[in-house]
Amino acid sequence: MQRKRFEWKIKSGSVQLGDRTLIMGILNVTPDSFSGDGLLGAGDASLTAEGPVAAAVALAAEMIDAGADVLDIGGESTRPGHGPVSEADEIKRVAPILEAVRATFPAIPLSIDTTKPAVARAALTAGANLINDVWGVAEDDTLIRVAAEHGVPIVLMHNRLEARYTTLMPEILADLQRAIERALRAGVAWESILVDPGFGFGKTAEHNLALLRELASLRLLGRPIVLGTSRKSTLGKILDLPAEQRVEATVATTVLGIAAGIDMVRVHDVRPNARAARMTDAVVRGDAR
Repeated sequence: MQRKRFEWKIKSGSVQLGDRTLIMGILNVTPDSFSGDGLLGAGDASLTAEGPVAAAVALAAEMIDAGADVLDIGGESTRPGHGPVSEADEIKRVAPILEAVRATFPAIPLSIDTTKPAVARAALTAGANLINDVWGVAEDDTLIRVAAEHGVPIVLMHNRLEARYTTLMPEILADLQRAIERALRAGVAWESILVDPGFGFGKTAEHNLALLRELASLRLLGRPIVLGTSRKSTLGKILDLPAEQRVEATVATTVLGIAAGIDMVRVHDVRPNARAARMTDAVVRGDAR
């Protein structure tokens, strides 16, 4: 399958998309991650202690060694019913991590997973060079403008408050297309826009399965596609397994996604997904490196 090639420009250089599937490792700086992998204990509000920062750097090292091309750092859970986090507390959580990981691994692209403009600005100052917006289709373009002002890429993810659709994929495509147009009007460069269909966000399990079946239609948008299915509840519903036992299910969706044309997978379990991506790329892309 012939893939488009994209250049993802960041301050330290550029990242090539299209030649192979990139792996985005998830580094949650939260006490309430749905997947149980958050680096904060329950009740912790910040990462002022040396321990969690060291743990984050160690996890980053492990992920990079396992094959991560990008690290996605977030300070607020996106699971249903999660407790809200103030801007100040979210910054206290993510800024020390970003600074420490950036200092230790200066070449690795770092993403900030947030919906708050103030957090994004602080994260970019601390070393992030990509914004991952789980409400990328919202009418409010403030976060998009932060990306434009700083000249960094942004992932526009699909989301809805309610899982109501008449025609699932056409509506997802239309929502994402409008988001792309808003980003371009705000000054984000075409080559700095990535899209994510939002598996598990504003969708039922049935919607998520339909989304996987029709992933290839996202290529109509002409932008690199990010897919985040890792350990999510739809996988657990099908297999009746807790989050930490959904690795094989995640790998299956990674393979399906690559076959459909995605460019990056966002995962907790880097090594098995990186190996699966490499094998799938050899078949689908003809890349046996």
